[in-house]
Amino acid sequence: MQSDWIGWMSSAVLIATLVRQIVKQARSPDQEGVSSWLFIGQCAASLGFVVYSVLLDNWVFVVTNSCLLATAVVGQMLAWRSRRFRGEGKAS
Repeated sequence: MQSDWIGWMSSAVLIATLVRQIVKQARSPDQEGVSSWLFIGQCAASLGFVVYSVLLDNWVFVVTNSCLLATAVVGQMLAWRSRRFRGEGKAS
């Protein structure tokens, strides 16, 4: 279906943007702007959207929301690692 291609292309743009942000975050020594609450909210929402998309049998959104969940986890792991190496203790 042509509408699926629009969805897949939009997903590719979104995921590429997020991957670029993760690379930038990984290279940055400063993790001050990374919120743990944003991570928790994004994970909860992405997980809910994955389940919802599976129930609707919409694989464009299953894949997209699974990738969003993965980027949230990787981003938060980078922030935690950076804070730990800088000796800041627990994430805020």
